[in-house]
Amino acid sequence: MWKSLQPIDKIALTLILILSLVIGGVVLGGQACGTNCVFGMKPRVREFSWHNKAVGAEDKAFILDFDRPMDRESVEKNLVIDPLLPGKISWAGRRLAYTLDAPVPYGEAYQVKLKNAREHFRGKKEAGQEIQPFIGQFRSRDRAFAYIGTLGHERGRLILYNLTQNKKAILTPRDLVVVDFKFYPEGDRILFSAAQRHRGNDTLRNLQLYRVSTQIPENVSERSQSVELILDNKDYQNNQFDLSSDGKTIVVGRVNRKNPADFDLWVLKKGNKPERLNAPGGEFLIAPDGQTLAVAQGQGIGIIPLQSDAQAIEFLPKFGKVLSFSRDGSAAAMVNFNMDNAKLRYTRSLFYVNNQGVQKELLNIKGSILDCQFDPTATHLFCLLTQLIEGEEYREEPYLVKIDIKTSQVIPLVALPDYRDMKISLAPDGLGILFDRIVTANSNHSADPLITSSGETIRESRLWLLIPPPADAPGGAEPKLEELPIGGFRPQWLP
Repeated sequence: MWKSLQPIDKIALTLILILSLVIGGVVLGGQACGTNCVFGMKPRVREFSWHNKAVGAEDKAFILDFDRPMDRESVEKNLVIDPLLPGKISWAGRRLAYTLDAPVPYGEAYQVKLKNAREHFRGKKEAGQEIQPFIGQFRSRDRAFAYIGTLGHERGRLILYNLTQNKKAILTPRDLVVVDFKFYPEGDRILFSAAQRHRGNDTLRNLQLYRVSTQIPENVSERSQSVELILDNKDYQNNQFDLSSDGKTIVVGRVNRKNPADFDLWVLKKGNKPERLNAPGGEFLIAPDGQTLAVAQGQGIGIIPLQSDAQAIEFLPKFGKVLSFSRDGSAAAMVNFNMDNAKLRYTRSLFYVNNQGVQKELLNIKGSILDCQFDPTATHLFCLLTQLIEGEEYREEPYLVKIDIKTSQVIPLVALPDYRDMKISLAPDGLGILFDRIVTANSNHSADPLITSSGETIRESRLWLLIPPPADAPGGAEPKLEELPIGGFRPQWLP
């Protein structure tokens, strides 16, 4: 019979026989390894969402996707993150989500390990096979910051310092004097205001907005590093600016050069020309939603949409300044100058204000509330305050504190000798505070001065790093304070 078959029939029969033997072997192998075995293969992690990625403070959870249902208890018991990152586990079918309690500390490499966990199918009383051992890797962003240099050829230039790699890069050319800057959300670019160096003492009236990349290859020289002009100053003088948390919107305070009484806020969105908001006011901040703006207007704070001629959607007459928002935008730190309260006049009050209508006073001082920033969990505020010293001369002594929002407890961190235009920056992981110590010059006749917001010439400035005690530290633990060997001011952490 075999001899009577055509060659093509012989090939087909041979293939059928081979496939039948393979299928039979797989079935027998599956039975031998247990009723829960899937084609004789061990369960495995099919996907790890953070594998080989660099994550930042905005990354709150990772996902493990398994190729079959798992015994959840065995997975949770055997999941290891090294170094430890406290968090909570939740499930959706075969997907495990691990949500961090706090942002991942920067400048670290991590491993996620899982072994000894078992599969488990519905209707089966016992767990099945052990998982194929899994090791996933990820890292956090480098611990880095930017600042404006004050020494030598760095004077007035924007500089990026990578603490993790111990590397420094000058980002802007010599012919620009930088006054202020903001990071884009990914930390890959910086928006900054600057004037041509030859403007000398007239810097503040000749600011333009520029953008520069922080991703500088090692073979790129200072000369070849280019910047992009975002907004010129031909018809309007540019003053304060802010960048939305998504990096898509810029708001700038502008004054008409021909008519100084014409002052307004302008909005600049990607791909569009600058548009007047018709919402004049004082200091302002873009809310984290990127759609609204908090601006000082008369005797209060107006919350207005970022569109032309829009009316304020809320007005807070009690407050005169917004210091900062929590990361999710649900709360803000605001200052009441107590102008309408005779008993509290000449004092300042710090308030916690949230979107549920809570307005909680955290402290009242005779002095100034210069800056406050929320920690990543929005449970504490780190604040730069001053104490008014009365005597022959009134003077203010600055100090840094940590404030528990729930209890209003004020925890002193460090006293400082001076605060001329001092700026603080809290690390995105909440583990360090950068600030500057500026010394101003008696004369402002420098050919290319660096100037404070009040117009004083900066002679020199040093950067300092404060590491607060960890949350679980015993009572009385002291913060660590270190002067960095860096001449600069206005430090800002990489997001």
